[in-house]
Amino acid sequence: MMMSDLVEPKAAGLMAAGLAERAKAALGRRNLVFVGLMGAGKSAVGRLVASTLNINFIDSDHEIERVSRMSVSELFAAYGETEFRALETRVIRRLLRSGPRVVSTGGGAYINEETRRLIKKNSVSVWLDADLDVLWERVSKRDGRPLLKTDNPKQTLENLMRVRYPIYAEADLRVKTRDVKKDVIVEEVLTALAATKA
Repeated sequence: MMMSDLVEPKAAGLMAAGLAERAKAALGRRNLVFVGLMGAGKSAVGRLVASTLNINFIDSDHEIERVSRMSVSELFAAYGETEFRALETRVIRRLLRSGPRVVSTGGGAYINEETRRLIKKNSVSVWLDADLDVLWERVSKRDGRPLLKTDNPKQTLENLMRVRYPIYAEADLRVKTRDVKKDVIVEEVLTALAATKA
């Protein structure tokens, strides 16, 4: 075994720790908000980023379900998308009042103009940008996506991409998510964040 083999893992750990410190310093008291379509990995990546930065993580959909005592699917069915978006905006406004924390949002949250304004005001937004095939591979395995309850859900997903991607592009940071280990995406998010100014 060569000496460099012994040093490399420790050096990699130190580099990761240094990156996390730089990213956390760049974030300051702001929140880090993940936006993007369903299946992009906002919750999974967001949770790991929060853990790496040693700050709280909140999934806005889970928070909506907690305060309403209904699932997102039930809310859509009972009240429709317009009422759901109004509730979502109220919940996100409350979540962003203090920071720093990492917030994962539902796919339609950033599309709402008022919610987008709230996020831009005191947060750093990260768009997890994914190709159709990556998203479809992930979302087709789950049944709880109210917007995909259509005759052709893959086409619906593609239509959502066409409408929403230009709006997601307004996010402060853009990280391409793909079929790699989540740690790779986390590192790319932290690197992009570390390069921003508080």
